[in-house]
Amino acid sequence: MINPKNKPIGVVDDDEALRIVSDAVLKLWDTVDDLSRLRPAHTEHYHVTIFGSARIQDHTPAYQSVKYLAAELAAMGCRIVTGGGPGLMQAANEGAAQAAPDNPEASVGIRIDLDFEQSVNDFVGRTYEHKTFFSRLHHFVQRSNAFIVTPGGIGTLLELSLVWQLLQVRKLYDTPLILVGDMWHELLDWAKRTMVESGAALASPIDMQIPIVVDTVEDAVHLIREHHARWIADGKALG
Repeated sequence: MINPKNKPIGVVDDDEALRIVSDAVLKLWDTVDDLSRLRPAHTEHYHVTIFGSARIQDHTPAYQSVKYLAAELAAMGCRIVTGGGPGLMQAANEGAAQAAPDNPEASVGIRIDLDFEQSVNDFVGRTYEHKTFFSRLHHFVQRSNAFIVTPGGIGTLLELSLVWQLLQVRKLYDTPLILVGDMWHELLDWAKRTMVESGAALASPIDMQIPIVVDTVEDAVHLIREHHARWIADGKALG
């Protein structure tokens, strides 16, 4: 049988094949978006994602500070989530593993498949693998009750920016975004100066209040301790 366009039934040209594939992909994204709304009102465990540089070595003060930070939070009952790689990610996983040695779920790594970064660090107890940065970032957001950003480079800046925007547009709420260190003071000062105070109205003054910049990891522990206590109280109220 021949169709009106003189093509055999079941045969499509390249343009039509591309349209069919594109439509299928868009429908798949719709399904992913719908599934992402299934996050419970109160999670079973409190997860803190710690972002930071993969390049900082284990003998440095920054590494030891992040290791201490994660250990304090894990001892509090928090589960620590990182990118699972080296540097400050490893520091956070090491601190969590040492503080909760009998609970592999206390130290989580959400990995990305990169040619130059093949292995998960030795302190990750639970590993998730992703092929794309998009799905990995989405996983961080879905899993986290709070975010702490330690010194880092372009990847860390990407992660910070995504969380900041989601909080800005209220796709995330009641989720602390804590930045630790001088470099983040400078970033926020630049953002205020160029986006708000310049008169360009590129952002609102309230947007600059979303990240909480602190000087030390002890300050970050204090803020998480307060939020964690409220989270526990909310869980009891719901239960």
